[in-house]
Parts: sequence; structure tokens; C-alpha cells
Amino acid sequence: MHEYALAEAVVRAALRAAETEGLDTVTSVDVRVGELQQIKQDLFAFALDQVRPADEPRLAATRFDVLVEPAELRCRICTHTFSMTEAQGASSADDLEAVHFVPELAHAFFACPGCGSPDFEVSSGRGVTIASIEGEQRVDA
Repeated sequence: MHEYALAEAVVRAALRAAETEGLDTVTSVDVRVGELQQIKQDLFAFALDQVRPADEPRLAATRFDVLVEPAELRCRICTHTFSMTEAQGASSADDLEAVHFVPELAHAFFACPGCGSPDFEVSSGRGVTIASIEGEQRVDA
């Protein structure tokens, strides 16, 4: 379950940020997930809820907002920019599952629709990033 490993990392990062910033509560975490991760959003949302420690008051009411960042690929041969849906290849569920676990395998399954080359760079849509973490500090009177 790739989604659970990602969810655990996001929750740990939120707790670390709360500790570093002296937050008593984490109100929201904005997570960007690259399209190449091929995560199942509903499973990822469920995993975030499940891995949230029940005995951790700083995360009790945290809202996790997840946005999938579309992949943008740029051919190194002809400089054509394209998306995953425009790429040649990778139509089978097995191919997409391989990319799900190891996004770097995209080069083995995708090719530029302009020239057919598998030599491209991933400009965006890779990895998992925490774009922001918001919270509140207790104000002592």
C-alpha cells in the first residue's frame, strides 16, 4: 500500500513542523502529489485519517487537502512539451502500476508524441510535496 507509506510521511512531517514552530494545533496541511505517483486519492485520504495518531491532540482536527499536480514532460530531443495522456505508450494497468511504485520507470513506458523518443525530463508532477502547514499557537494570558 504505497498510499499508506506516503500518508505516514505526511503525518510525520506535520508533527515535526508543529514541534519546530511551536504549534499547539495543526489546522491544515496542503499536500501536492505528482500525477506520476499514480496514487488513488480516496485511498490516500483514508490512509491519512488512519495513520493520524489517535493520542496526538495537535492533529485531532487537522484538515488534509490533497491536490494532484499534473505531469508535464519535455522531450530532450525535439523539445516538445506533453502530458501523460498525450504520451505514447503506458496504456496497460500493469505499466501504470509500475510507474506508481517507481515513477522513474516512466521512461521505460512513455515516449514523446512528437518524435517517439523516450528521452524526456519531468518538468512537474513528480513526488509528494507539502506546500503548506497551518496551525495555531496557544496564547498564554
